[in-house]
Amino acid sequence: MNDDHAADCLAICRALGGVPSATAARMTGLTGEAFEFAATVAGAEVPVRVPFAAPPTERAQLRAEAVRMAEEARARLGLEPPRAHPS
Repeated sequence: MNDDHAADCLAICRALGGVPSATAARMTGLTGEAFEFAATVAGAEVPVRVPFAAPPTERAQLRAEAVRMAEEARARLGLEPPRAHPS
């Protein structure tokens, strides 16, 4: 998530995690209820917890929830969807 989706981590923290002034973010873990991030705000890292819409029961649901969060965050922030990678 961090290497390939840094912009999504930041958008999620800014739009869904309550830190709109974050300048960077990285995923640090997850619980049964939320993704956990470290967001950079005013030069310092702060913990950010973004709850799942519904608790996942299978691994595949985690990816789907990350995609849902990223899409919702980009929409709230007025950001364009990411460009598809060239084949």
